[in-house]
Amino acid sequence: MVELVNISKSYNGKQKAVDNLNLSIPNGVIFGFLGPNGAGKTTTIKMLTGIINSDAGNITINGVNIKDNPIEAKKQFGFVPDSPDMFLRLKGIEYLNFMSDIYGVESEEREDRIRKLSERFEMTKALGDQIQSYSHGMRQKIILTGALVHNPSVWILDEPMTGLDPKSAYMLKEMMREHADKGNTVFFSTHVLEVAEKICDRIAIINKGKILFSGTFEELKEQFKENKSLENIFLEMTENE
Repeated sequence: MVELVNISKSYNGKQKAVDNLNLSIPNGVIFGFLGPNGAGKTTTIKMLTGIINSDAGNITINGVNIKDNPIEAKKQFGFVPDSPDMFLRLKGIEYLNFMSDIYGVESEEREDRIRKLSERFEMTKALGDQIQSYSHGMRQKIILTGALVHNPSVWILDEPMTGLDPKSAYMLKEMMREHADKGNTVFFSTHVLEVAEKICDRIAIINKGKILFSGTFEELKEQFKENKSLENIFLEMTENE
């Protein structure tokens, strides 16, 4: 379970990027985090992953507070950022071994996980090449593999399907579903509302640093009393706001 309680963040003392945000994300769900550009999604994810500290509030991941025990909290999740352009001079296999070292994955176990994930993403033949030679989609797949190599119970994915070809995007959606169905948690942000509508068990809509809605899509439609698509409801909510 992931919980964010009364989380706020301001930059340079100006308007709050995130304003008293509360979210409770149970195990066994794919949770979609939606909002327009500048809504506070990336700031929230940076606080959730411990990249930046919140000004107020508490964040716990599987019961571990990210401020009080950051190392243990970060062991609980795998994180895919919104840009895969990192560690470009490393070979793919060097990056995956580096990530395995960070998370303390033993050699026999890491070999099995790297092999299985690389086969699923069709990256086996590219592991000996430098990441800087990869296409954007290949970089996205190597970052995904590195994030999942320690088999975390919580996945935190920021726009994870950007740049993926249709087959790889389909595979990732299948993996997200499998992971949640095993009682784990998938938290991901996306601009592709059709994807969120199809695969998410629950969603939250954020705008101007505040949560406008959190719940199931059925609850959202009931709130609007109309049979609209998520896209129509999202646009109506954020424009009205």
